[in-house]
Amino acid sequence: MMKKLVHLIKVLDREFPDPKVELHSSNPLELLIATILSAQCTDDRVNKVTPRLFKKYKSAKDYAKADPAVLEREIRSTGFYKNKAKNIIRCCQALVDKHGGRVPQTMEELIGLPGVWRKTANVILGNCFALPAIVVDTHVRRVSQRLGLTRSEDPDEIETELGRCIPEKKWTRVSLQLLLHGRYVCKAKNPLCPDCDLKPICSYFKQERGAD
Repeated sequence: MMKKLVHLIKVLDREFPDPKVELHSSNPLELLIATILSAQCTDDRVNKVTPRLFKKYKSAKDYAKADPAVLEREIRSTGFYKNKAKNIIRCCQALVDKHGGRVPQTMEELIGLPGVWRKTANVILGNCFALPAIVVDTHVRRVSQRLGLTRSEDPDEIETELGRCIPEKKWTRVSLQLLLHGRYVCKAKNPLCPDCDLKPICSYFKQERGAD
């Protein structure tokens, strides 16, 4: 496993030397809203919606007072807009009532917010507050499974298993690199296996693709 991990990190560092969240934001609240909107939606689509949204709603209090019907129309193109609008408003009401309108910096407080799960909380902790955090989205799950790092389908279990094999100081960086690798190389359909430098350690390539 150690040799596998060394190769993995070496390749990911070469492939994505400066990994960044592709959701556009300028502060923790904006990234929180963008991440809620990104559920079952592409980052590109969210990034088309958020500039106008962030210009109108500048604080948690603004979202907390938003007209649900208006907010629904503003985020409609991201899908599941009724539920997302409800979560955004309730989340920001909780931010105002319990946290002075600020995004908290602990997992416990973040997942206590309506509509916020561990994935969203880890995005915030790792990318806004530079705390060790492993984001497990559909891309990270797929890549981790194909590499043989986990057999689980449960995001929380995958997070735990990755946390055991990846050095804590690299949690945020490596999980983001895995996400980007899954988005651009290890795609759900038609993965770019022939061009992937992780082939030597990839269980999927060896078994499913019939490689030696």
